[in-house]
Amino acid sequence: MSRNSRRFACTPEDVFTVLADGWLFPSWVVGASRMRDVADDWPQVGTKLHHSFGVWPFLIDDATEVLDYDPPRRIVLKARGWPIGEARVEIQVKPHPEGALVRIQEEAIAGPGRLIPQPLLDAPLQLRNAETLHRLAYLAEGIAARPTEETTAEEEDPDVGATA
Repeated sequence: MSRNSRRFACTPEDVFTVLADGWLFPSWVVGASRMRDVADDWPQVGTKLHHSFGVWPFLIDDATEVLDYDPPRRIVLKARGWPIGEARVEIQVKPHPEGALVRIQEEAIAGPGRLIPQPLLDAPLQLRNAETLHRLAYLAEGIAARPTEETTAEEEDPDVGATA
């Protein structure tokens, strides 16, 4: 089982704001290239994201399903990527004095990927999931840095909209 951890400079709630927006999935999941559909009640247990992975013209359409959802602590996904197989992906988020500690664990649960010896599978998953956490951190920390009150561009910068 591959495990990666990273400290984020934001709250666990900020992390789950990103995870709760299914349309952001390809922005943080390495290998996901586009979204085709997101269930209206995503990320409730049993709901699915319909995505593609790969690079055009070699795209494979598949889905990811929520197995468990306990915000802002944990989400467990079953990620399908046939013909490679299926994986169980668990993301745990814990408060940290400087933000949040996020851990991702991934293991093959079905298909040809399950036949690969664990040490050989873990090496590329470690690299991929390190980048996945890096991307997720950018998004969650960006949300944390955004002003919480809605404003207009004119309110934030009086020069916006001024005519010369």
